[in-house]
Amino acid sequence: MFIADCQARLAFDLLAHTWNPVLLWTLRHGPARPADLRRRVGGISPKVLTETLRRLEHHGLVTHRRYREAPPRVEYELTALGRTLLPAIEALGDWAHTHGDDVLAAQDRAR
Repeated sequence: MFIADCQARLAFDLLAHTWNPVLLWTLRHGPARPADLRRRVGGISPKVLTETLRRLEHHGLVTHRRYREAPPRVEYELTALGRTLLPAIEALGDWAHTHGDDVLAAQDRAR
């Protein structure tokens, strides 16, 4: 059963938001500044990037570090908990690479 407070549903909800897995995957190689993340990801507005990073931080998947420099610098990094999601994200990416054309073909047939 996938009731509202089910642990599996929590994981599905984390991965269901488009930008959550994208940003987690983008951070897999180490800390990054918001401008670097926007450049690597593409297609994400500054507002949505900030909202997503805050959401991931709220869930304990990402942390941020502020540097006392001029101008101020902020970097985001995966937590140990965030790193545990990388295999699941990679598996979904592999599935999409293998079956994406089939899904698009099915969508075309349904039109």
